[in-house]
Amino acid sequence: MNHRSPAVAGVAVLLAAALCGGCSDGGSPDGPSVTPTSAPAYSNPSRETGRSPGAGPATVEVRSSRLGAILADADGRTLYVFAADTTTESTCDDGCAKAWPPLITSGRPKAKEGVPAGLLGTSRRSDGSSQVTYNGHPLYLYAGDERPGDTNGQELDQFGARWFAVTPSGDRVEGG
Repeated sequence: MNHRSPAVAGVAVLLAAALCGGCSDGGSPDGPSVTPTSAPAYSNPSRETGRSPGAGPATVEVRSSRLGAILADADGRTLYVFAADTTTESTCDDGCAKAWPPLITSGRPKAKEGVPAGLLGTSRRSDGSSQVTYNGHPLYLYAGDERPGDTNGQELDQFGARWFAVTPSGDRVEGG
């Protein structure tokens, strides 16, 4: 026998209604559109890995930011380097990789205008995935960046070292 409380059933109904908002199959077209406030402003199906499985080659581009010209992924998210990474091999795994998802690629990464393709490379991670490197250093995203162009990870000291946005020449951005 199923013993659901009325409160649980009510929450389920409210959740279904919120998700359906303007559905043509029963939702009210005149009702307000519901947008969760906790959702990021961009769509990223896999924030924990930096790319969706099978998504193809990662793309690196140059974006203008409050820090100047910096590298970003195809979704406009700031790319960072970790000062603890002194070679192309990543030292960021487990909890670190959840807060700082590696930029993963399947295939050779692509360089957009302003990104010297010769500075792009890859490195094999401990889980077997291929991480994008730039100027000899692994690239990461920061889970605390909610929107394209955010630079909330700049100069944070986490997991034993500092994190920096990257310039198109491959230098880390100091200050900001």
